[in-house]
Amino acid sequence: MFDIYTIIFLALAVFIFLRLRSVLGQRTGRERPPYDPYATRDAVRSPASDKIVTLPQRPPEPATRHVEAAPPPADRWKGVAESGSSIAAGLDAVAAADPAFDAAHFITGARTAYEMIVTAFAQGDRKTLKTLLEKEVYDGFDKAIADREALGHKIDFTFVGLPKVEISDAELDRRDARVAVRFNAEVVQATKNKDGQLIDGNAEQVQTIADEWTFARSPKSRDPNWKLVATNQLS
Repeated sequence: MFDIYTIIFLALAVFIFLRLRSVLGQRTGRERPPYDPYATRDAVRSPASDKIVTLPQRPPEPATRHVEAAPPPADRWKGVAESGSSIAAGLDAVAAADPAFDAAHFITGARTAYEMIVTAFAQGDRKTLKTLLEKEVYDGFDKAIADREALGHKIDFTFVGLPKVEISDAELDRRDARVAVRFNAEVVQATKNKDGQLIDGNAEQVQTIADEWTFARSPKSRDPNWKLVATNQLS
């Protein structure tokens, strides 16, 4: 048998259940799921129906195309270096480090520099030499001028022309681009002692001389000028 207290507790339980039911309502199977702030937002519900409306998909981002640099043309150094030669490979390396490098323009500049340097050396013009020569080379030229001056020797010099100028080597080291140039020059030169007597050369005859000079500059430098870093007299 139920005692009075059991009946009272059952009555209270039924009362509480009915109150909760009236407040919370009944499940119908059409309730919205709890809101998830991290859920995908690619779909929303239409206010006119309970169907899922799919949003238009964002067009895929165009894939970044890897454009490979076109290989240099086979005749890139036509008239300067033979295709496939070590000189052409060296010029390719120099141009890769310094896209502004132009071999034809370089040769034109080398011609001008050669005339200026040999003329300045003959005249003892140290100021001009200092702007065109790397220090070690300048020191050698300066010593030769000083020795000549100490002996009282003077040079009568006329630059006639450069019938042949060609690049003989090119390379890129870890710091500098280096380009060697061979010059076949025509000059008139005569060295006289302090008494004016001829001791070398001929003041009335064109002489052919051959030199190989190496010019260098850093591709990272803002200074566009090349400097003479080595000389080699071939004849």
